[in-house]
Amino acid sequence: MSKKKVCKSCKHFYEGSECTLCKSKDVSTSWQGRIAVINPEKSEIGKKIEIKEKGEYALKVR
Repeated sequence: MSKKKVCKSCKHFYEGSECTLCKSKDVSTSWQGRIAVINPEKSEIGKKIEIKEKGEYALKVR
């Protein structure tokens, strides 16, 4: 099983060659914690970690 890719800039999980949110190609497969944000406008955690788009994010990226 391959590890999920995470963008080092916005911490968004993605597939492919570049991040689908910020278009960065700075990728990591070393991360800790995962959060799924469905409604970023109403999510207190999403606001705290400055998430603007719904999706799956890593809490810590190395």
